Amino acid sequence: MDMEVPIEKYKTIWISDIHLGTRGCSAEALLDFLKFTESDKLYLVGDIIDGWRLKKTWYWPQAHNDIVQKVLRKARKGTEVIYVCGNHDEVLRQFLGLQFGPIPIVDDDIHETADGKRLLVIHGDQFDGVVRYARWLAVLGDVAYDGMIWVNRWFNSIRRRLGFDYWSLSAYLKAKVKNAVSYISSFEEAVAQAAADRGVDGVVCGHIHKAELRQIGGILYANDGDWVESCTALVEHMDGRLEIIDWADRRQLNAWTMSPREPALAPT
Repeated sequence: MDMEVPIEKYKTIWISDIHLGTRGCSAEALLDFLKFTESDKLYLVGDIIDGWRLKKTWYWPQAHNDIVQKVLRKARKGTEVIYVCGNHDEVLRQFLGLQFGPIPIVDDDIHETADGKRLLVIHGDQFDGVVRYARWLAVLGDVAYDGMIWVNRWFNSIRRRLGFDYWSLSAYLKAKVKNAVSYISSFEEAVAQAAADRGVDGVVCGHIHKAELRQIGGILYANDGDWVESCTALVEHMDGRLEIIDWADRRQLNAWTMSPREPALAPT
């Protein structure tokens, strides 16, 4: 199968919310993405390692170690890798301005695209009122999300046996629950306003696990999604054009099993 997949080359790639150290991480899908993509620059836009979860229980399978090694190998071979801290890996913020091997640790960065746009690159937790002012509630929400991921895995294992495609419970609930929709909208507007205040043309962030690419009040808002469920990345083509890549969909793979998706049952 690998021989049939060409290497996709980009000027820049942004990925975030990998959550290494958790069972929800779609490590095999990300390894596949890293194997078949190359870029001049690679941004790790926060929550790459889930320090919150690792504090409670140690979980670090070989695939998670392989991801770290793959990124370091890319850096050694000439890819400019930049690590932007998030809230789940906030412990790294004490090392801002330093480098982990060839990889600088930063809180944010300004990226200039090939067509001259200036983009603020930031994880986004700085604009999340729950994280900033009620950390206990954020931790509680994190536990609830882990539980939902567990239910989602169980539910989708049954769907897979029946021949149905993957279906995201969390994405469905986010779309249906009014408060969640309002929160996402407020977050996006706050991040876009921060970019406007910085005098840049747009912003690239993560944090809310919802890939998006659109204009908000004259500011280009881009969220690269996550590698827990959606398996998405933001890429910049050589001409400066931005695009969200849904890797699991492009490769027609189940994000967690990396097995070919089975066709859905024909309606009866």
